[in-house]
Amino acid sequence: MATNPRLDSLAAAGVSIWLDDLNRAMLTSGDLERLVREMGVVGVTTNPSIFAAALSEGSAYDEQMDKLAADGASVEDAVLAVTTDDVRTACDVLLPVYERTNGKDGRVSIEVDPRMAHDTEATVEAARILWQTVDRPNCLIKIPATTEGLPAITRVIAEGISVNVTLIFSLDRYRGVMNAYLTGLEQAREAGLDLSQIHSVASFFVSRVDSEVDGRLNQIDGEESSALRGKAGLANARLAYHAFTEVFDTPRWANLADGGAHPQRPLWASTGVKDPAYPDTLYVTGLVVQDSVNTMPPSTLEAFADHGEVQGDTVTATDATSSDILDDLERLGIGYQEVVDKLEREGVSKFEAAWGELLDSVQSELTRRR
Repeated sequence: MATNPRLDSLAAAGVSIWLDDLNRAMLTSGDLERLVREMGVVGVTTNPSIFAAALSEGSAYDEQMDKLAADGASVEDAVLAVTTDDVRTACDVLLPVYERTNGKDGRVSIEVDPRMAHDTEATVEAARILWQTVDRPNCLIKIPATTEGLPAITRVIAEGISVNVTLIFSLDRYRGVMNAYLTGLEQAREAGLDLSQIHSVASFFVSRVDSEVDGRLNQIDGEESSALRGKAGLANARLAYHAFTEVFDTPRWANLADGGAHPQRPLWASTGVKDPAYPDTLYVTGLVVQDSVNTMPPSTLEAFADHGEVQGDTVTATDATSSDILDDLERLGIGYQEVVDKLEREGVSKFEAAWGELLDSVQSELTRRR
């Protein structure tokens, strides 16, 4: 259990505390073990941006890069080796949490190459390779929630591979993600797999919604537009949780649960506050609810440990208010569907750009050492 009372309270309210960061230095120094022991961290998420930043700083990867260069590794093979080694080691650090929680937590996520986000077959194959390479039961393979990603999610789940579905912005897409998960479980059951060994979370992005909507509100004069600033991200996420409670309270789900299946918990992603005018714990305090995960960048985790407050469940009784906020935005000419579609396109593009930076950095290091 965490020794920090604020984080203890958050965990007691049903929120699993995951860290949105990973690098080799964190692993070799024991920092990740300390965060698990002292801060109640029970999971880790990574993405291409995090790995690109990790490899560009310090000398923690020098020894491995020397060996990869000497072995004549390609840039793709080198990236695979470096990233999966970090994730595998983190999985080992979190294994006691995984065992203590019967697989619910103690998870470490690694994302498929984002350039495959619109290619179902390539995503499925990449997920298989990552799952086999990391070779740890507490790994989660991250698959983007694009239109092409949904059938990939179903197929990967059907093969018994646990998944973190990422880059979810819209409520309709989120419902599609949950359907893809349930369909995958049904196919896994037909194939005779043990459903109790399959886990999934659905990463619903929060702060990026406010960044986009607030930018549009700033172009509209008036008290109503000012009053709506900083409201869309929480409203969208809270309505997503309502959708989660609906889907996982159906006869279809009950049938799978009877066979040992686990619900696909919502994971609040992009919870670092981007506007300094807002409280730095806004997307933690505002999303406290049972059966959820909050993956925080280190600065947000530290902020909540220092001054965060748990004010009870801040989600389940907010459906009407949250719907009103989205309706008010529509009346001001800020179209929900157009916003979330743009955010998904930008999300994929940003991860593709980060992946390109990662490839360029690794290629440069390999070339320099040969």
